[in-house]
Amino acid sequence: MSTYTAHSVNTSRLEIEYLEWNPEGRRTAVLVHGWPDSVRTWFTTAPLLASAGYRVIAPSVRGYAGTRFLSADTPRSGQLAALGRDLIELVHMLKLDRPVLVGHDWGARAVAIAGALVRGIGSHLVMVSVGYGTNDPSQPMSLQQAKNYWYHWYMDTPLGAKSLAQDRRGFARIMWETWAPAGWYDEEEFEATAKAFDNPDWVSVVLTSYRHRWGLVAGDPAYDADEAALKPLPVLDAPMLVLHGVEDGVNPVQSSADKERWFNGPYKRVVLEGLGHFPQRESPQRIADEILAFCGRAD
Repeated sequence: MSTYTAHSVNTSRLEIEYLEWNPEGRRTAVLVHGWPDSVRTWFTTAPLLASAGYRVIAPSVRGYAGTRFLSADTPRSGQLAALGRDLIELVHMLKLDRPVLVGHDWGARAVAIAGALVRGIGSHLVMVSVGYGTNDPSQPMSLQQAKNYWYHWYMDTPLGAKSLAQDRRGFARIMWETWAPAGWYDEEEFEATAKAFDNPDWVSVVLTSYRHRWGLVAGDPAYDADEAALKPLPVLDAPMLVLHGVEDGVNPVQSSADKERWFNGPYKRVVLEGLGHFPQRESPQRIADEILAFCGRAD
């Protein structure tokens, strides 16, 4: 089950590149990567889910790798509602029947938004390294969290935007070096992953994602209805699993705590000792085991 095939599918605005494992699987799991990362983040977890009977789909998020905008006129927005809508459209275009939706970092936010906008789109939702309800620009924030978000504030300046554009790999490497325990990754894997950042829209998507998140730029009007539907924050109906590393260097583990009131269905939060912001890379077997225990096997 370690082999995969590459495909693409057109949605209303994108040609989405995705990888697929075990196409004959009885159930489907969609795995959505975060920032700064790529579909490679799932290379060790996806085969484990495939071995348990899942068909596994891992798309490249807008602005990454081979995913492309269909029109030059489409705003290169990375706003979170757009990421959620992209996931919804991917599920619909592939005619997936209530797949398990798993997301890390940006992907976790996309999964939650998809579940909020289309009730029942997934049989289960899994958020890795992100707590629900942490997107509001008016949210309370500890000084430690503000310190961790230095790159948000830096990218809001002309100098930060220039730095991101001029040294994509250098910018991303700082996150890899500081968001998880020392020595968790090797240089070869970082370089292979960083190729996904060479997408011509990556910088624009990244900048607008963080700037829009804090109300500093307007979003794409195409997602105005979705943005409105997310305010106030919806309570989710689908079963939700949250996985969060104690050593997460950007989102403190406390940021995903005490969220039970936002879920009507089964809810479970697992705190992962010794793991940082990239648990699916740091301990793929543990992550696969937790997903299978919560969502069930497919074989």
